Amino acid sequence: MSSGIQTATSSARELTEAIKEIAPRLQQNNTCLIILFFSPEYCTESFSEVMQHAFDNVLVTGCSTAGEISPSGYQQHSICGISFSADYFNISLAFYDHLSELNLKAWHDKCITLHSQHNTRYQLPDDTSTFSLLFSDGLCRKEEPLVRILASAISGIPLVGGSAGDNTRFAQTFILHQKRLQSNCAVQLLITTSLPFAIFKSQSIRATEQRMVVTDAIPEKRTILEINGRPAASEYARQLGLSHSQLITDELLAAHPVVVVMGDKEYVRSIQKINPDLSLTFYCAIDTGIVIRAGYSTDLVSSLQQHLTQAQRQLHRIQTTLMFDCIMRRIELEQKQQLQQASDLLKSYHPLGFSTYGEQLNGLHVNQTCTGIVLGYPEPGDSRKKTLCPL
Repeated sequence: MSSGIQTATSSARELTEAIKEIAPRLQQNNTCLIILFFSPEYCTESFSEVMQHAFDNVLVTGCSTAGEISPSGYQQHSICGISFSADYFNISLAFYDHLSELNLKAWHDKCITLHSQHNTRYQLPDDTSTFSLLFSDGLCRKEEPLVRILASAISGIPLVGGSAGDNTRFAQTFILHQKRLQSNCAVQLLITTSLPFAIFKSQSIRATEQRMVVTDAIPEKRTILEINGRPAASEYARQLGLSHSQLITDELLAAHPVVVVMGDKEYVRSIQKINPDLSLTFYCAIDTGIVIRAGYSTDLVSSLQQHLTQAQRQLHRIQTTLMFDCIMRRIELEQKQQLQQASDLLKSYHPLGFSTYGEQLNGLHVNQTCTGIVLGYPEPGDSRKKTLCPL
C-alpha cells in the first residue's frame, strides 16, 4: 500500500495515448505534484495542450531523457511519472531561466527566497525533513555553477538531480515547466515530507595511476584540445594503448572515462564525443592545467546493489527510489549485456528516474554515477503526517 506516492509508465507511441494511460494511475488524494520523465520523441507541438488537458489543476514538472527508468527497470521510448500527495509532502518550486546568462546572484537570491517562503508557508521549524530536487537543461553547460550556488544557498539540505537528455542526439533537451517544454533553464523543488528518506550515490569507475595534463582547453565548451601537448583524442588513446579511431564508439568512451583525483575523492569526467579536430568534449567541467587520469570500470551492478542495500538499511522498507543515472552507465550495461540484470536488481527497490547527461549531488555536478533518493513508509505509530500543512 502506498503512502502519498503513485507511479505509472507507458510506452504508447503517441503522447496523447501515453498520458491517457498514466494520468488515472497517478491520481490520488490531495495530489500536489507530478514529475514526468519522458522520451524526446514525445516532445511535439501538441505537448503543452496535452499536459493542460490531463493535469489542469496540479503542479507538473520533469524533463526529457536519454532513456527512462520505471518500476520494471531500464526502458526506452516511454514516459514515466510519479505523483505526490499533500497528505505526506509539502512542495515549493523555483524556475531558473536563461541559464546561459550566468546570473549567479539572481540564482542565489531566488533560492534563498524559495527556502524562506517554503518554511514560512508550511510553518516549518527546521529543515530536518526537507530535501531538494534539481532538473537542468543537459546541453547548456551551466550545471556546475548552478548546483554550487543553489547548494550553498540551502546549506544543509540534501540536493540531488539530473541533467535532461535527448537520446544522445545532443541537439536540444527540455525542462517541463508550467506544462510547457523549455530549454536553457532549470527547475528546483523543495520537498518536506513526513516519510523517512536517504540520499545515495553509486560510482563504479576508479582511477588508474596513469597521469596526464590538460595543456589546452576551451572550458566554456567543456572541450579539451590538447593533452600532454598533443591532440587530445590521439594522446588519450595512446595512453590507453589504442588508436583514436578505436575510441570513437560510445562503448569505448563509456569504458574509458577521465578521472580527476582530489585528495581521497575521485570524480569522473565522462567523454561525450570525439570531434573531427581530435579534441574531446565532456559532459562535465574541464580546464587547462588539470591533472587527469584514465579510468577503468569495476562491477557496476554489484556497486549499485551495495549502495541501494545501504540505503535500504536506513529505511527498512523502500516505497520508491528516485534515481538519476548517467547515460554512460546504461551504455556500459548494454555493452556488457548486463542491462536486464541491472533491471532485475532495481525492481525490488521500486525505481523511477531517467538516464541523464550528468548528475547533481549537493554542490557537485558529476558524471558516470547514479545519484538519487530512497523514500520509505511511515514508521508504526508515526503521527508526523498530521503536522504537515496541506497545500
